[in-house]
Amino acid sequence: MGKEIRFNLHNVGIKESIAKAVELYNRYRSPEAVSKIIEIKGNSIKIAFEGHFCATCAVNDWIEDFKYVLEDIGIQAELENIIEPYNTEENWRIAIFKLKNISYD
Repeated sequence: MGKEIRFNLHNVGIKESIAKAVELYNRYRSPEAVSKIIEIKGNSIKIAFEGHFCATCAVNDWIEDFKYVLEDIGIQAELENIIEPYNTEENWRIAIFKLKNISYD
C-alpha cells in the first residue's frame, strides 16, 4: 500500500486541483457530460453536470466518474448526494462530494 496523500489547504491549491479534475473530466466525457465547479466549502464540493448523459439509465455512473478523476490526481472523495431537477426534461444534476484527505493546518 502506498502512503496516503493529504492535501493541506495552505500548501496545495485545492481550488486549482478541483479545477484540474474538472478539466480532465470534461476532456474525456464532453459533450455527453460536462462538469463545472459550483462551490468549494471546507471539505465539501458541489459540481454541476450537464449534457445528454441525463437521458441515459446510468446517470449516476457519469457523476460517480468524477470521484475517480479526483482519485487519479490524489484526492479521495465520497459522493454524498445528487440533486436532480424537478423537470425531468432538464439535462443537469448537481453532485455533492465530501473530500476525505483534506487538512486545514
